[in-house]
Amino acid sequence: MAFNGPNKRRFVSHINVTPLVDVMLVLLIIFMVTAPMMQAGIDVSLPQADGAALKDQEEPLVVTIDRQKRIFLGSRQLTQKELRAKLIAINEGKTGAASRAVLLRADEAVPYGFVVNAISEIRKAGIDKLGMVTEPAGHIEKNR
Repeated sequence: MAFNGPNKRRFVSHINVTPLVDVMLVLLIIFMVTAPMMQAGIDVSLPQADGAALKDQEEPLVVTIDRQKRIFLGSRQLTQKELRAKLIAINEGKTGAASRAVLLRADEAVPYGFVVNAISEIRKAGIDKLGMVTEPAGHIEKNR
């Protein structure tokens, strides 16, 4: 405890915020380092293409097809029929412009016909907004 002078017996009641600031800065750095790793999802090699990004206010649903032709909605594995049923349930009650957007991430090694069948199931579920996720042209060569 500190006193305000040699003869005065008043307590100085200040809060030492230095340890609090130190802890907050460490937490901020940890968050900044780990946040980009949280978006990894299912690992697929995306094809390259030039195009503009979609602009949408609502978070789109992400459908992923990996090299083994497994279909994932988010991180949950589904069959093509289960995918349609799940998308119908999610999109239930929404029509026209209010329907959810779906982003399709398909590995470049997946046969074209399988991807087209998945697109067909998504369309049959009543999804009008469908986007294909690709890597920017030249991005893969830089990372290899």
